[in-house]
Amino acid sequence: MPGIIGKKIGMTSIFGPDGESIPCTVIEAGPCVVTQVKNEDTDGYRAVQLSFGEKKEKNTTKAAIGHFKKANTTPKRNTVEFRDFRKEFDGMVELGKEIRIQDVFVEGDFLDAVGTSKGRGFQGVVKRHGFAGVGGQTHGQHNRLRAPGSMGNASFASRVIKGKRLGGRMGSDRVKVMNLKVVKIMPDQNLIVISGSVPGAKNSTVILQK
Repeated sequence: MPGIIGKKIGMTSIFGPDGESIPCTVIEAGPCVVTQVKNEDTDGYRAVQLSFGEKKEKNTTKAAIGHFKKANTTPKRNTVEFRDFRKEFDGMVELGKEIRIQDVFVEGDFLDAVGTSKGRGFQGVVKRHGFAGVGGQTHGQHNRLRAPGSMGNASFASRVIKGKRLGGRMGSDRVKVMNLKVVKIMPDQNLIVISGSVPGAKNSTVILQK
């Protein structure tokens, strides 16, 4: 399988072979259900659609209920399409088949994790872009420590150029972290432990890709 959907549980640490402490993220990955299979003849491209997480039928649209019934499964909360997967996955993507974490990854694999970063609200340039601020409190400067400083525009342009790094909304963006190592897999609990941090808050949806 080209990937799987999961839920971020939190972070922990595991001791490596040399006794070093490795920061890790624990993700509850799967079980997922194949709810649609696309191919070049009917859709113009190859893709497999996976669904994860239970959802109440009363909160699901009738169109979605019918879509899930085709795969003989209950309504799901998250649906993700994995495009252009390799042909060796053809035998694993039958409609309605359940995909578990051990079907996708083994310990020692490297993967890419996609998630939505934590929303920070409106932030200034010091936190958002790492500006140093104006500096010391000399010559009467008592409230300029976290200010952006001069914009650099005078009579020419007479405006702030688009793309200028200023204060604004920070976070809540789709972020991909690449080449994270699979440290441990616990198939009985549908858990996967990967080295490093994964974007998103606890209980947020994470997509793991090969």
